[in-house]
Amino acid sequence: MKEKPSRRRLPEDQKIVFPGKECDTTQMTRHLLLTLVGFLITSFASAATYEVGPGKPHAEVENVPWENIAPGDTVLIHWRAQPYASKFVLAVPATQSQPFVLRGVVGPGGELPVITGENAQTRTALNFWNENRAVIKIGGSNNPPDATPAWITVENLDIRSARPPFQYFSPRGNGTYINNAASVYVEKGQNITIRNCVLRDSGNGLFVANQSSNVVVEGNWIYDNGNVGSIYEHNSYTEANGITFQFNRYGPLRTGCLGNNLKDRSAGTIVRYNWIESGNRQLDLVESGSASLINLPSYRSTFVYGNILIEPDGAGNSQIVHYGGDNGDTSTYRKGTLHFFNNTVVSTRSGNTTLMRLSSSGESADARNNIVSVTAAGSSLGMIDSEGALRMRNNWFKQGWVRSHGNASANVVDEGGTITQAAPGFVDAAGQNFRLVASSSCINAGTSNAAGASAHPVLREYQLHRGSTLRPSTGTIDLGAFEFGDSAPGAPTGFRLQP
Repeated sequence: MKEKPSRRRLPEDQKIVFPGKECDTTQMTRHLLLTLVGFLITSFASAATYEVGPGKPHAEVENVPWENIAPGDTVLIHWRAQPYASKFVLAVPATQSQPFVLRGVVGPGGELPVITGENAQTRTALNFWNENRAVIKIGGSNNPPDATPAWITVENLDIRSARPPFQYFSPRGNGTYINNAASVYVEKGQNITIRNCVLRDSGNGLFVANQSSNVVVEGNWIYDNGNVGSIYEHNSYTEANGITFQFNRYGPLRTGCLGNNLKDRSAGTIVRYNWIESGNRQLDLVESGSASLINLPSYRSTFVYGNILIEPDGAGNSQIVHYGGDNGDTSTYRKGTLHFFNNTVVSTRSGNTTLMRLSSSGESADARNNIVSVTAAGSSLGMIDSEGALRMRNNWFKQGWVRSHGNASANVVDEGGTITQAAPGFVDAAGQNFRLVASSSCINAGTSNAAGASAHPVLREYQLHRGSTLRPSTGTIDLGAFEFGDSAPGAPTGFRLQP
């Protein structure tokens, strides 16, 4: 339904006198209003709002004419107690001035509307390939006509259950999801934002393919994904030209699933202000399979800062971060610099923990202003696996840390400012409150960013959960993801999302 601007009637007897003529203000006003209305109709001719839910024009998600969605349109899916069992494709080439928004409208208790892939129905008019890959697919279709989707936001939805053995129903034949299906699959698209969603119970919570660019993943809760016994599916698995992860909460994968938490093969990767807990590795930042991405200068610089990275005891690989590549062809590895700063890393493993694995001699990392705390003895903490070069400055490590558990001569250079103690001074480590107490040696112990990371000042902090606050500026920056001295700890002062 298209909205039309309303007109306000003015008194008929109002007149204004100009030199040499008399003008009826009603006629003049009507002329101006007609001109404005014409402009609005021309500019927003395709802007429509489709509402789904109890008492709304569309009872089910598949009733929305997805094949006719146009730039400027909005689809609102209202919460109901029963999940919506529907699956569909988005292919609208929207614009910055006329974006397309798919938004969930929360329930009375803040509940997100649920779209499930289990027994999901595809609208008859839709025709798109890879139906077995997702609940919501962005890009790649016959009807609507194939185009490059752009300026699309998907927000406020709980999207789940795209994995075997779940089945779906389609006009082109019913089927079962394949292992690497995802709650949201971006096959291609530009300026795509996934915001304040819950992505769970799928092979991959989020999958982004390499024909995508300028992707923002923010404020989501991504957990409980993967396939039992498989290392190939992850909470999120992405490959794009420019991708930013911020304010997300990543939780454990499904029980028995062996994938990583955040696995990325992009150029221009930024991972900032997230809570990433468990997984085979918390971060697996490896090579792209796309020559167009590999040849970009941004492929050589990756930025990870302001995150809380938690390694529980027994949670897969002992490495927190893997940077470089994993397919064996080192010519395609990232071969650049991982900028790793102002992160709080906590491992409760009873055995060894390795901060990062650099895949080859071509990979390097610059680590500064981090807190790396382990429950086991300090000697259980190694900086790198074996290969690559790590430069460190102004970090807190548990006393007794080693360069490497497998290579005593590993290329680790400590440039100074390192603090080694038994404990960093968390408010409540057991309760996962990793803010600093007043006596912590991590306060005012930081240094400036490396030259290659100067465009990434640490301006915010992760807000439990799925939000952020401004990071206080109180002189020299503190170590870790949280600055001591918040005027109101825990109170959101900026970007904030609620389920």
